Formats: sequence, structure tokens, C-alpha cells
Amino acid sequence: MGAGGAFRQFRDKVERWLEAEREQLVLWLPVMLGAGIVAWFLLPDAGRWIGFIAGGGAIGLVGVAASGAGRAARVVAIAGLAMAAGCLLVWWRAERVAAPVLARPAVVSLTGRVERVEALPARDMVRVTLVPLGRADLPSLVRVNLAEADAPKGLARGAVVRLRARLMPPPPPSVPGAYDFARVAWFMGLGATGKGFAPIEVVRAGDPPGSDLRARLSGHIHGQIPGSGGGIASALATGDRGAIDDADAEAMQRSGLAHLLSVSGLHVTAVTAAAMLVVLRLLALSPTLALRWRLPLVAAGAGALAAVGYTLLTGAEVPTIRSCVAALLVLLALSLGREAITLRLVAAGALLVLLLWPEALAGPSFQLSFAAVTAIVALHESPRVRGWFARQEGDGFGRRLLRGLGSLLLTGVAVELALMPIALFHFHQAGLYGALANIVAIPLTTFVIMPLEALALTLDLVGFGAPVWWLTARALDLLLWLAHTTASAPGAVAALPAMPGGAYALLVGGGLWVALWRTRVRWAGVAPATIGLVWAMLTPPPDLLVTGDGRHLAIRVAGGGMALLRERAGDYTRSMLSENSGAEDQLAELAEQPDARCSRDLCLVEVRSGARRWRVAATRSAYLVPWAEMIALCRLVDVVVSERRLPPGCTPRWLKLDRETLARTGGVAIAFASGEVRTVRSGGSHPWVDPLTVQPPFQPRTGERR
Repeated sequence: MGAGGAFRQFRDKVERWLEAEREQLVLWLPVMLGAGIVAWFLLPDAGRWIGFIAGGGAIGLVGVAASGAGRAARVVAIAGLAMAAGCLLVWWRAERVAAPVLARPAVVSLTGRVERVEALPARDMVRVTLVPLGRADLPSLVRVNLAEADAPKGLARGAVVRLRARLMPPPPPSVPGAYDFARVAWFMGLGATGKGFAPIEVVRAGDPPGSDLRARLSGHIHGQIPGSGGGIASALATGDRGAIDDADAEAMQRSGLAHLLSVSGLHVTAVTAAAMLVVLRLLALSPTLALRWRLPLVAAGAGALAAVGYTLLTGAEVPTIRSCVAALLVLLALSLGREAITLRLVAAGALLVLLLWPEALAGPSFQLSFAAVTAIVALHESPRVRGWFARQEGDGFGRRLLRGLGSLLLTGVAVELALMPIALFHFHQAGLYGALANIVAIPLTTFVIMPLEALALTLDLVGFGAPVWWLTARALDLLLWLAHTTASAPGAVAALPAMPGGAYALLVGGGLWVALWRTRVRWAGVAPATIGLVWAMLTPPPDLLVTGDGRHLAIRVAGGGMALLRERAGDYTRSMLSENSGAEDQLAELAEQPDARCSRDLCLVEVRSGARRWRVAATRSAYLVPWAEMIALCRLVDVVVSERRLPPGCTPRWLKLDRETLARTGGVAIAFASGEVRTVRSGGSHPWVDPLTVQPPFQPRTGERR
């Protein structure tokens, strides 16, 4: 057989395979659109974006030209055009939301109109989003945090306030792999963040008290259930998580229960089903209505209204919108007599979100939400799995209960396997016992906490809700106890500080290949997923992390732990450096380590990596070290770190990370054994990296001369 014959045989096999998978092909449309969106985020500049779009378009045109040759050509055409469209769509979106960003930190006095007020009682803080008025030298949207005690009465949406604030540009990641708030803020149109100072004057009143239903309902719930329990109850009802204590929020995340705090499919489904059940039972009490109306159709309409209303009440976040769309599609399918929950429905929801908010794909919320629901639906679409848990004739209550628990456990394991790579990539840690904890937590939340809370709110209308609120509080206490018990169990959390992007892509691609196909070819996805897993596990954690401002560093010391340069680093800095270094214990103080010598102004530390010892020096105060001493020290060390500009004569043996260098690179992560150096800034030209900026003039304090 010649080459031509072999090619024809291969083409025929591909055509037969695609014919067998024809019902699954449409599921790959949002995946290809997403691939184009990811390409825009990964490629550094406009030239490469244009090249990618042109390449995808060319592939699509070639596929269109050859579409008469079979299904494979049409698949290639649609894939190429979808990828080009995804890249173009997110580029257009980034340009459409473009707004000026504050050039550098400044203390300003401003008058602004309040766009949003978020109470954060767990942090004794109120977060206010403002539109500055009459200030072309300020961004069009700023966000300030106010101490709860400083927030004036009448602070509401639409109010005009006058205040003094310290503003700064939205910060990029402090170190490689950390949270990129600059990117998130760009798509929010947010040009500056900061802290407001008292006194804060309300110049003009805004919306009347109580007009914000979401805030009023959250406040009412917090008044009935104090502390984190009330915060969780508020999160379930309105999506407001501001009252959840940091320790409790961390326990929920480490135990694999954090998804319960984000209003998504579980919550929307519960609300929709409850609305349908109540309407159906009430209408069925009337024989006339039961005979003349199609009550299931009426109940479905009520469920749709409940889903939309709940989505709007909880802030219309991406997981909630996705769940609402899915619920509406399910109700439509039920009304038409079709199979309700399928992967096509999931794909439709994903496609809608990507078309409206393509930037959502880069965030963990979208990825976690769709990964979970895809895993659940793909698992239960399997005929074999359906056979395992289908109700059998003659099954007693015990067997039905065991089948239900087995189904819930298997679903939990599948979801945990789907979510773990995403959690490790974005948060650098993931809970290992989530599947077991969710066996209790999901029924507790769905069938106990949410119904009790709804009943309590209803009874509050006539003043009889107190006993039910007490029961709700006890159920929430049980949920928090479960979270803390699971999170504190030995080996409860897997940490992975540095997952390469390529390894993550292999894991996601392999998982999608297994989930979306139906023939045996699907198991080919196990190979790239395994390669990605091995690659991720073999990637060494960083030995040295330096923040972009040069003020903070964490370095690996004897025993494998990480030590922090400055004793007075804040909680956020400690948490961020701990997560990105893979430190499971709290960061130690560098000055207390036996291999470090520290003064008030400098630290010199020796660390062993492999067969070599590395010497690192860092400044740790605002006082200048005499230049001659600094230059002499630089010659003795491999790496020197400083928040200041070091003298030109400072020439360490390897890296000089001072203010001038870090301004170009951003935060730095170093693995000594391999010599790998990763930086936050890699020369890209995305709009939030080098945005159009504004800067207010210098404003002296009262009584200070210019």
C-alpha cells in the first residue's frame, strides 16, 4: 500500500470516528472559542495576536474549501474560525473597557458619586466604589476602603461624598503565580484603589434607606445570626460573603467546601426546585386549576422567575449566571418533553458566558464552575454509571440509601479530581478530603440550611422567625465544625507552589478529551493528563521569592521551611508568600535562622541547594547603608535584594534585584538548583501592563507649604 492509500485509510477511519461522535462535536465549540481567548492572554503583543487570528482564519478557510471532502474538514474549519473569533473577541472586549489608570500612588481630596457599597463586617470595613466628579486627573472609577466606624450615615448608591484618600494603581502580581488584580481591575474599569480617611462628608443623599434589597436582606440576616454563620447564611441568600471570618473562609477552602459559599448550580437548582414544588402543590389544591391548566408548565414558569430573581439578588456573578442559564434551559427542555440535563446544555451556558464576558475564562471562578458541572454531567451521562445507581425493583429503603450515598460519593470524587488541578494552579493548594466532607455538607446545605433560612425569612414577615433562625444557626455551626475538622485533619491539603502553564494545559486538555467524547478514543486523554501531572509534580518549588517592590522576600532555609525578611509583613503578604512558596507551616523569621546574620538594616543568609551554597543579601530598613560597605557586601554574595536603587558598583556574582531592576521585571521567583528565574513581567503589551495613565497634582497637607 502506497502513501496515498495509507492516507485514504487513515482519513476513512477519522471520518468513521467523527460520525460515531457526531452528537459530541458541538461540545467542542466553546472549547475552541476558549482556546482563542487563552491564546490572546498568553501571546505577548498585537503582532502575534494578529498572526494567531490570521492563522485561525486561514485554517478555517482551508477547511471550508475542503468541506466537500467529509466531516473532518468541516470540523477543522469550525475549530479554526472559532479560535480566531475567541482571540478577536477578547481583544475587542479589552479595548472596549479601556479606561485610564492612576500613574503612581497619591493622596488626594475628591468628590465622587457612589456606585456601590459593600459591607465587610468580618474585617470592620466598608468598600465603596466611586466615580470622581470634575476630576479629569483621576481615573473614571476608583475603589476605597473605609473603616466601618468612619462610614457616615447616608452612604448609599447614588450619594455624592467628599473625602480624602490615598490611592494607588491596581497592583500586578506581587510574585510569579500570585493574583493579578491589575488584569481583573482593567476589565472592571477600575483605575485606582486605596484607603479613605475620616471625616467623610455626604454632600448629597443617595438612594433612600432600605432601597437596596440585597444590602437590607444581608443586614437582616447578620442581625439574626452573628459571626461567620450569619456570613454564610447571607452568602446563600444574597451572595454577600463579607461577614465570613478569614479563618472560617480558609477552613471552608481547605476542606473543599468553599463552593458552597459561591452561589452557583447547587443554590440556583435548590431555589428553582423549591419554587416549582411550592407553586405546583398550591395550585394542585384547586381541582378546577388542576383540570384546566398544565400545572407543570406553570410551575416551570415560576421556577424560571425564581431563578432569574435569585441571580439578580445575589449580584449576577459568572457562576450564578451560568447556573441561571442552565436552569432556564432545563426548564425549557422539560416543557418541550426533552432530556433536561446534558453536556449540550453545559456547552450552551459556557458559550453564552464567553461571548458576553470572554475575560471570565482567565479567572478561577469560571474554570471551577464549569469543570465541576461538566464532571457531574459527563459522569452521569455514562450508561455504565447510570446502571450502577438506577433504582432496581425490589430495592428496600436501605439499598436505595446506599445507592444514593454511593452516587454522591462517586460524584464528589469526580468533582474533586476535576477541580484539584484548577485549585492547585490558581491557589497553589487543594483539599484532599472534599469528596467525603461534601457527602454531609451538600445535603446539609441543600435540604436543611437553605429551607430553614427561607422559612425563617418568611416567618419574619409576621414576627415568628426567631425559633427557625436558632435552628438555622445550629445547622450552620455544624457546617463550620465539619469544615474545621476536615481542614485540620492530617494530610488534608495538597500544596503545589509552581505549576507550569504547559502542565496545566495538558491536564485541562486531557480532562476535556476524556469528558467530552464517548467512544474509546476518549481514553487517549489520559496520556496528556498523566504527562501534565508528572510535569507538575516534578517542578521544584522556588527557593527565593522577591516581591515587585523589593520590600519582602521569602527564602528556603535549612529544614525546607521558608523564612521572611521583615518581621512586620502584613497578613496578606505572609499568606501570599506562603502559598506561592508551598510552605505548609507559617513563615519563620529570617533573623532567627542559624544560617542568617541580620542587623536592623541588612540580612545575609547562606542556603544550600544541591552541592552548592548560595549567599543572599537583602536590605530590611529605610536607612541607607554606606555605599562602600554595600559595594563590598555585593562582591561577596550571589544575589542582592533591595527596595532602593543600589550603587552602580554593586555587582553580585549572579543577580542584582534592586528597585531599578524590579521595576522592569516585577516580582521574581528563583529555583537555585536549576537556575530558573521567573518574573512577573515578561515583555507583554496587554493593555493593563502599560495603560493610559492620569496623575493628580501634588496636594500638600493643611498648613504645609508647596
